[in-house]
Amino acid sequence: MESETRSEIIDATNRALCRHGYAELTIQQIADESSLTTAAIHYHFDTKEALLNVFLDDLIERFESKLASEATDPRERLIAFLDAVFTPSDPEGDGFPVAIMELKAQAPFHDIYRERFLDLDDVMREAVAAIVVDGIDEGHFVQTDPDEVARLVTTTINGAHTRNVALGEPLDETRHHLRNTLEIHLGWELGSGVST
Repeated sequence: MESETRSEIIDATNRALCRHGYAELTIQQIADESSLTTAAIHYHFDTKEALLNVFLDDLIERFESKLASEATDPRERLIAFLDAVFTPSDPEGDGFPVAIMELKAQAPFHDIYRERFLDLDDVMREAVAAIVVDGIDEGHFVQTDPDEVARLVTTTINGAHTRNVALGEPLDETRHHLRNTLEIHLGWELGSGVST
């Protein structure tokens, strides 16, 4: 598949998913958000599930690039990580968090979605664990279990996004609590000792 066609289908899927939600999403609605016909989309994807699998793969790739930080200091990398996961792209009109929550709700019934969300979880855990290991090695953080910290962080992030979508709780509130918890675990006050 040409990369331009793939990008157009993925972008159209994003818009249609945000506009209509998972349950109401159809290939026709995706076509309506693009210059393609339903036949052209079906040519590339047999089912809505197959298309959403590629959509989630793309989401993971974009998330990994969002997490990429040019900073070498683990403290700066940790702050950049928190910025990446707690800063909504469009706080006023972005239906994306709701759409992702709907897809997560399908994970118990669709192995393919579960696998993609496990991949996303692994990306976050590995990023946090690597930051913690580097911070310990460089003497910025106290000795702690990097995998335990990574699990705490990813679980908190998932909970924060669920609370934001379902209850309207601001992400900043959970970020503040996570920051305080990380300061205890790492023995370092986030934001001190580096320019932010």
